[in-house]
Amino acid sequence: MFVDTALIHVRAGDGGPGCASVHREKFVPFGGPDGGSGGRGGDVICEVAPGMTHLLEYQRRPHRTAAAGAPGRGGYRNGAHGADLVLPVPDGTVVSDDGGAVIADLIGVGTRVVVAHGGRGGLGNAALVSPRRRVPGFALRGEPGQERAVRLEVKLIADVALVGLPNAGKSSLIAAMSAARPTIADYPFTTLTPNLGVVQAGETTFTMADVPGLIPGAHLGRGLGLQFLRHIERCSVIAHVLDPADPTAQRDPVADLMAIEAELTEYGGLDDRPRVVVLSKMDLPDARLVADLAEPALRAHGLAVYRVSAVAQQGLTALGLGLAALVRQARLAQPAAPPRVAVAVHRAVEPAFTLEAADDGYRITGPLVQRWVHQTDADNPEALAYLIDRLTRAGVDDALRAAGAQTGDPVMVGEGRGQLTFDWSALPAAGRRGQRT
Repeated sequence: MFVDTALIHVRAGDGGPGCASVHREKFVPFGGPDGGSGGRGGDVICEVAPGMTHLLEYQRRPHRTAAAGAPGRGGYRNGAHGADLVLPVPDGTVVSDDGGAVIADLIGVGTRVVVAHGGRGGLGNAALVSPRRRVPGFALRGEPGQERAVRLEVKLIADVALVGLPNAGKSSLIAAMSAARPTIADYPFTTLTPNLGVVQAGETTFTMADVPGLIPGAHLGRGLGLQFLRHIERCSVIAHVLDPADPTAQRDPVADLMAIEAELTEYGGLDDRPRVVVLSKMDLPDARLVADLAEPALRAHGLAVYRVSAVAQQGLTALGLGLAALVRQARLAQPAAPPRVAVAVHRAVEPAFTLEAADDGYRITGPLVQRWVHQTDADNPEALAYLIDRLTRAGVDDALRAAGAQTGDPVMVGEGRGQLTFDWSALPAAGRRGQRT
């Protein structure tokens, strides 16, 4: 089953909690803190894998979670990092967020992108020692891993795209010129999924895609519509497959060409691709008669015209060589790919906090504050005091004083279920401590 789109929900691993431990040894009464830090949570990574052609497994299992980091232990032992979760995807996969913004366009085996970052591990009490806090009786909890919805969309990477109305002979043509074995029958919409084939023409090897039949209004979603039009985007050459032997008297090859070209124009972005016309089913007498009438009009549009018969194996060599020449030109016109350089991506500097006046007091929010709240064990008074010290150093007290806060005013720190509420005290910095309510 060919599936080329999938919406998945990924969650990176949570960071492991730090350890609050004191070294204990015979005849060593004051060994000092020796709690290790927790391990980092695993990332969720999308990577192009060889042989991967569809996204069926992600429709069956759309929820994926990376491993969490291990907790720290005594004896200065840090927790192990969580294993990254690597999601294999086909070559040509576009990764975007749930808002439609493109995260990455993955082309080439081994290309990868991190779609969800693992949480950082919490510091153990050995890492929290300071001149004021010689033996911390607490450790920091690990940060939660990033959680998000990600859309995967496969766009086939082919040199030549065969386009045309339903039952024009595209599947027969790709089967005759390559080892592809698509479904072939004498009724419209036989092809429901794109087919890829590899064609050898002279010294040139190129890939050919059989795109399911298009009908007027396809750019609006009629028929198979937009579901498969995107598979033409990456092609270098467009080959119009026209059926001169169509038994209906209401259509002719020139009208069919104009109808498909109108759809490609409405879809957009394909005007610069070279075109050729393939008149199929030349083994039928009626087809040859109609081709004699239509070919001059087709050539008048500046298009190369090839007459072929997939059944009788006629004209395939000339068509293959003609397509190969256009593919070589397109490859030479492409700029050389720049060397890939591994770049370390650093997180952007985040604002320390945001202060807002509310009806029930003051609210302190922001990514940094939220991370501090996640790291704090709210049941440990020392951990709460450490959080207050961090907020004070970040300038929260000065901001509250400037906003007109009075002693005893409630201050809400963070958002969601982990929100903490303190009664603010306008004391000098040396003795300032909030009281948790």
